[in-house]
Amino acid sequence: MVKKDSKKTNALGQEVGVKAARKIKARRNRTQGIWIGLGMMGLIGWSVVVPTLLGAALGLWLDKHYPGTHSWTLALLVAGLVIGCFNAWVWVDSEDKAMHEDQEDNNE
Repeated sequence: MVKKDSKKTNALGQEVGVKAARKIKARRNRTQGIWIGLGMMGLIGWSVVVPTLLGAALGLWLDKHYPGTHSWTLALLVAGLVIGCFNAWVWVDSEDKAMHEDQEDNNE
């Protein structure tokens, strides 16, 4: 009877240890999650801004060197904005999938 009790105690101790480790990891991830989130917002912002500004700059150059009836600046500004938004969407979608896969791995 003593052996059964010691086995139960060992199993309980291991279970408590696993739960404590999970709790510590969750606290660490929450703090890191804030900084990762802020970094992600900055990265998403730049992934939209850079193509938009490049499109506008190319459009200004084309308008100056090849004037026409339509505005290259406006057309390429909108094209850069669309490309930047698509780029950000693809990146956020891939990060979301990676986070869900990581959560599923942690739950198993």
